[in-house]
Amino acid sequence: MTPGDDAPASPSAGPGGRRQPPHYRPALPGRAFSDVMGPRPLGGRLRAVRRLSCLLLWMLCCMPVQAVLLALPGRGKIRFARLFWRNACRLFGLEVRVLGVAPAGPRALYLSNHSSWLDILVLGGTLEACFVAKAEVKGWPVIGTVAKLGRTIFVSRTRARTGEEATVMREHLAQGENLLLFPEGTSNDGNRVLPFRSSFLGIADAAEWVQPVSVVYDRLGHMPLVRIDRPVFAWYGDMGIAGHAWMLARLPGARVTVLLHPPVHPSDFPNRKQLSARAERMVAEGAAALRQNRPPEPPSATPGASAGH
Repeated sequence: MTPGDDAPASPSAGPGGRRQPPHYRPALPGRAFSDVMGPRPLGGRLRAVRRLSCLLLWMLCCMPVQAVLLALPGRGKIRFARLFWRNACRLFGLEVRVLGVAPAGPRALYLSNHSSWLDILVLGGTLEACFVAKAEVKGWPVIGTVAKLGRTIFVSRTRARTGEEATVMREHLAQGENLLLFPEGTSNDGNRVLPFRSSFLGIADAAEWVQPVSVVYDRLGHMPLVRIDRPVFAWYGDMGIAGHAWMLARLPGARVTVLLHPPVHPSDFPNRKQLSARAERMVAEGAAALRQNRPPEPPSATPGASAGH
């Protein structure tokens, strides 16, 4: 082959004259499998339009039904809320795998890690519980309305209203409701569990059970998710929800695993800091096992527990 012939480009020389392997940049920054699982220019857009249109139609159909159920006594509003969230996950192409069992009795306090707005859909369809969310969510378009219909308790997290908001949550527990908290206080990139804020557990003494929950997005396009790909599902910082939802809707089907750890009695701990540390350790260890695609150990049976949903 002469110098004038077309020849394949050789890898660039590195230090010491050694050749360096070629580097391939994914189509979407930060994703290792973009060439295989990434959204196609046309197919991905059609998938996103179909998913989001069906999800919006489902929301519009369910909102008036739930508004009526909220005004009626009974558990109809609780069951319908779970039905709404479960179908929302299906319409969005998200498979939910649940491992473990939940307490059969009322007044449970669930403590979960938090990495994405998808956590609301996933846990809402898995557990019969009222979410506790920051007050800003109440004013968000569409999401705020859906959250209110889902009986979400909004808190400002300011010292001036801490006592009043804690009283509201205690009243819900006293009435037999279950509550779900994100004790990290914020969301993250999905590759870790942030320290739990023990102040969030100030109402734990009013609960019959405290159950730690690990949530990990572990598959995309039927393939295990690796560390570099996991932030695709994460929603944190100043990310816009509309753009993030559009990007996720273009992707192939995904799977999320919810691990329900054995519940504990708040009275078994001398103070809320030790309870918070125990729950944080259980959630972090469970999430680490799921991220590494290791099957977690089956949770030990708890008296009065029911099968996972």
